[in-house]
Amino acid sequence: MTTTFKVGYFIGSLASASINRKLATALVRLAGPGFKMSEISFRDLPLYSYDYDEDYPAVARAFKQAIAEVDAVLFVTPEYNRALPGGLKNAIDWASRPWGENSFAHKPSAVIGASIGAIGTAVAQQNLRSVLSFCNSPQMNAPEAYIHFTPGLVTDEGEVTNEGTREFLANYMAEFHKFVARVYTTLPRGE
Repeated sequence: MTTTFKVGYFIGSLASASINRKLATALVRLAGPGFKMSEISFRDLPLYSYDYDEDYPAVARAFKQAIAEVDAVLFVTPEYNRALPGGLKNAIDWASRPWGENSFAHKPSAVIGASIGAIGTAVAQQNLRSVLSFCNSPQMNAPEAYIHFTPGLVTDEGEVTNEGTREFLANYMAEFHKFVARVYTTLPRGE
């Protein structure tokens, strides 16, 4: 019997036509019965400042609550200027504060991204992994997934048109499920 985990996913791009949004839609379709997937949006968060730490605004409290309600997180992100997008970094800053209330502590995570460039978000992913390490989030380190996004690779409905890519992404999600299960075997929820 497969354990079902709730997975919240973050789309690093705020653009409505983002190729990473298409990739996320495909990943949801390929996730299988072991995951119940839901997007965690950070679109409405203001820029983080520790001035908010004493009284988090409602939008930030709701954001942190959405993370608390999932078992694991998946980051689907582009690369901007050889780094993770500023909006995504801002969201992580909100989620990891105030001090002692880090929403990512002990929460299993995985990172994937698509780019029209040949290196497919490799540098942004390494940048994001560094931030997640500081946030004490157990990370799936393999398989790595740097998707070179070509026109028509994924439809707006999330259908992957290339069989090899579809198999790779389905395997990626299966491996992520195994990873989340392993994390919770060694680090039971709530600890």
